[in-house]
Amino acid sequence: MEKEVLAQLFTLAHERRLAIFRLLMRRFPDRLPAGEIARVLNLPASSLSQALSQLRQAGLITQAREGTSLLYAADTEAASGLVTYLAADCCRGRPEICLTSQTPKERDMTKTYTALFICSGNSARSIFAETLLRELGDGRFTVYSAGTNPQSELNPYAVEVLSAKGHDISGLRSKHVSEFEGEAAPQMDFVFTVCDAAANEECPPWPGQPMSGHWGQPDPVKAEGTEAEKKLAFQQVYGALRNRIQAFVALPVETLDRASLQNHIDDIAKQDT
Repeated sequence: MEKEVLAQLFTLAHERRLAIFRLLMRRFPDRLPAGEIARVLNLPASSLSQALSQLRQAGLITQAREGTSLLYAADTEAASGLVTYLAADCCRGRPEICLTSQTPKERDMTKTYTALFICSGNSARSIFAETLLRELGDGRFTVYSAGTNPQSELNPYAVEVLSAKGHDISGLRSKHVSEFEGEAAPQMDFVFTVCDAAANEECPPWPGQPMSGHWGQPDPVKAEGTEAEKKLAFQQVYGALRNRIQAFVALPVETLDRASLQNHIDDIAKQDT
């Protein structure tokens, strides 16, 4: 085991390889083609190929073929094993020194949890998610949304969908993610990205180490075709996010440890919509 850990640490000790691994962790459970990784990280093909090979050899990422494409994903079990080993061995069996963790007994059973949904424009997808969790959460969640490059106003098709479904839209607005950074910002328990563009970006160092998830959805704002086809794109994204959030609010958050809760969040991202 120690030889394997040393190989993994050596592999991650290189800036390029670490950047690739961090991107794949942010996008998990997505599997990304090499071309998209190269585009996001601005890496030449030759350097990327070598780095991907080294990460695979260290057991930190997986490779799968889909048609003529090779797709890459983070191996979260390997990452968990690495962290567990470091906590057990290097921390001398005292993980509380190295890790921030909560057991079910330590959780406040009456707590209201705080969640933030992030996408690029904050005009549709994250607005849907904010509204859905606020209403489906039955008072258990304080919910916000923000954009990495927010629009000046909400998308009218998104507003139409929410209004037609009977949601309260009176307090909704587009916000920049910077509103939720700094000492005065609310401390998050959960941070979700609902678009690939936001997940590709480095997240700020959120205080309190919130749980995170990537529930990426296609951008309905970019839908083409007739007006009916464009409206359908918004309806489909709304429905997909509703399914995920219904699954999330059904989780016994108060009694799950962090590892189990993270596994559930990742499983929700994989569900068919």
